[in-house]
Amino acid sequence: MAGEKQIWQKIGEGFVAEYYNQFDNTNRAGLGNLYSTEACLTWEGSVFIGREAIAGKLVNLPFKRIKHVITEQDIQPTIDSCILIMVFGQLQVDEDQPMAFHQVFMLKGQNCSWACTNDVFRLGIHNIPV
Repeated sequence: MAGEKQIWQKIGEGFVAEYYNQFDNTNRAGLGNLYSTEACLTWEGSVFIGREAIAGKLVNLPFKRIKHVITEQDIQPTIDSCILIMVFGQLQVDEDQPMAFHQVFMLKGQNCSWACTNDVFRLGIHNIPV
């Protein structure tokens, strides 16, 4: 049927919705469960390897409140049966002005479910040198 979403699109959209819902509305400790045990996160250039290290980073981010607004997400199947997701949006922490952000996720099927194996996050505030 024309216009019907592919399964990889539905999985990707579901992951994005769950990830940011947990990020914004919980204590963030549960986010570690969305990652594979040996996942890799690059957060503003700093690398965290393993579910525990990633959960530790996300739990200890220095703000009390955050709200993500997703403006667009691109989702692709990969040739090795993974799902690549690129998210664009804005986030607001505490009372600060909203900031643009970009985040890329790689999902891989593991034990009859999907887990994030790679995650790259950057704020959209980086200037291009002149």
